[in-house]
Amino acid sequence: MSHRHGCVRAILLSLLALSCSAAPTGAAIAAPARRLSADALRFVGDWDGALPVGGARVQIIFRIIHGELGGLVGTIDIPEQHASGIGMDSLLISRGAIRVALGRIGASYHGVMAENGGIIRGTWTQGGYSMPLDLGRGAAPEPRRSQDPVPPYPYAVEDVSIENRAAGVRLAGTITRPRGAGPFPAVLMITGSGPQNRDDEMLGHRPFLVIADRLTRAGLEVLRCDDRGTGKSTGAYATSTTADFASDARAELEFLRSRPEVARARVGLLGHSEGGVIAPLLASQDRSIAFLVLLSAPGVPGDSLLLLQNEALERASGRRDDMSEWNRALQRRLFAAVRAARDTNGLDASLHRVVRRAIGSLSAAQRGRIPPGFEERQVASVSSPWLRWFLAHDPRPALRRITCPVLALAGARDLQVTPKENLSAIAGALRAGGDRDARTIELPGLDHLLQTSATGLPSEYGSIEETIAPVALDTITNWIRAHVAPAR
Repeated sequence: MSHRHGCVRAILLSLLALSCSAAPTGAAIAAPARRLSADALRFVGDWDGALPVGGARVQIIFRIIHGELGGLVGTIDIPEQHASGIGMDSLLISRGAIRVALGRIGASYHGVMAENGGIIRGTWTQGGYSMPLDLGRGAAPEPRRSQDPVPPYPYAVEDVSIENRAAGVRLAGTITRPRGAGPFPAVLMITGSGPQNRDDEMLGHRPFLVIADRLTRAGLEVLRCDDRGTGKSTGAYATSTTADFASDARAELEFLRSRPEVARARVGLLGHSEGGVIAPLLASQDRSIAFLVLLSAPGVPGDSLLLLQNEALERASGRRDDMSEWNRALQRRLFAAVRAARDTNGLDASLHRVVRRAIGSLSAAQRGRIPPGFEERQVASVSSPWLRWFLAHDPRPALRRITCPVLALAGARDLQVTPKENLSAIAGALRAGGDRDARTIELPGLDHLLQTSATGLPSEYGSIEETIAPVALDTITNWIRAHVAPAR
């Protein structure tokens, strides 16, 4: 999962695996109100560049606009990390130079504009490292996504609204259904972590739109929904946990079953990443669910999953150094403190003590590499309701209670939900529970999003034209059709 995508929270530009991912923020701090100089006005607009990180390039977009107070305000977007509108804590422009402070991610930028005004040559500093970052005028063009379906569609498309009365949430979604009267087998799609819309959209990719199109053409009715508090759905996303999202999925499932054209006994679930945690939770409580498709799904406890993810990302990106083991030890201590807490009273204080002790164990030179605000960000990142629930959750008990057919797919280059450990755990739990129709498949060359990938690093997600590999689409579609043959 991405910062909160794909079930895991990737660390934003974690050059040392020290900085926590930053959530999008509101407006930046405005420069003092005054008449803007011609020099300052040259910086207004969108600026695009790329940081060299771990053998890949991470796109950074600066947006500088006129503020309401008469000065300039700025934000940055980091598309690869699904982060946008990160406010600049300070924005200073003088004599053709720009200085930006980004306290929320412990970063800063200093650049000088070329005489022609078309490029800013500068340096990005974060986590004790400095890297060149040159910015060109204008944001990068939208990437090509050739698998997106193009209307007119050979099926019906209907926007729907679903009430989760128990939670007081209204969920907005889209149903795609084959032409004809039915009854049709059906599938509910469940997104990965992060505030996802019904297409599970990020970096210009819309994988749930692509999968829904393929399954509907194959004769299935498909429902996909915006997460609560996202898109057109109501509710509070930030304070919700996976259990809350499971409650939403249960309401969506009942809505889908209630449709007159749907074959109620042939309705299954397809979940990606965190959605692959939610689907087994529902199926372990509801024996009438016809099938499960788990894509890049966790099979090990949440704390183990995140430690495996951090190590895999670090190894693949070449970030290992003398701080690597220290960082992993800190994460283990923080996770243990969260799991040991009976309630939230005193949790933050306990987490602060863990971080301070860890920093105190470093040499003076190593402490100098800790970015500003590190302690606060570490505590905030592990004390959220979502992460507290996720760290404590073990998917295996729910998997052991499942009796319906299950297909679990993973990419061999998945660095966020590592396939070796997680597919093995899923297979073992299903086998222990006596499920006689369960299949786990590791697809060579595919990443966490089931794209064909050279490295599996999240920095590749946006640059790959393919949204989902044809072999994954074929495997999903053929397996479902074999288990729930559409009526003809």
